[in-house]
Amino acid sequence: MKFKTWFAAPAALALFAVPAVAQDAAAPAAAAASAKPTTGATVYDTSGNVVGTIESVNGDMTVLATDQAKASIPVASYGPGDKGPVIAMTREQINTQAGAALAEAKQAAEQKKMSQLVTGATVKDPSGGVVGTIKSVDAQFAIVDTEKVQVRLPLTAFAAGDSGPVIGMTKAELDAQAAAPGGGGASN
Repeated sequence: MKFKTWFAAPAALALFAVPAVAQDAAAPAAAAASAKPTTGATVYDTSGNVVGTIESVNGDMTVLATDQAKASIPVASYGPGDKGPVIAMTREQINTQAGAALAEAKQAAEQKKMSQLVTGATVKDPSGGVVGTIKSVDAQFAIVDTEKVQVRLPLTAFAAGDSGPVIGMTKAELDAQAAAPGGGGASN
């Protein structure tokens, strides 16, 4: 039986959210109530250094963008300052916590993906359409049977979905790529 090898660029199919950053010292409730952070406001730490900019305010949460990260910060964490809203964390502390949270989320997503890449699993496209079935998996590749062709895809081509593995192509697109001259890789 011939297998086509397809080297697809990994698709970012999963979105990662950075959880709310814990505050070391919360501003008093009365001060936080009067600090009403607004979209576009520059946020400072307690030493007067710029932490970042508020990208959005949604109910009791804000998205604070620093030079390296975005973090969900509760509105109650801001206090009033001479130059604008103040929080009790530095930019570096937020960047560190957001980076750690992102790394943890990526690791969890990778573990979920790997637990879904098993023989017999149904592979879907980003909109939930069935692409095919996994026939086998090794340390680097999975063979997906689309009923027209069996395609050898690198594990990096898959993402974890709600109901199983997902690739960034529809069944028709994968069949067309596999049937094209060169087929995206060498036949085995």
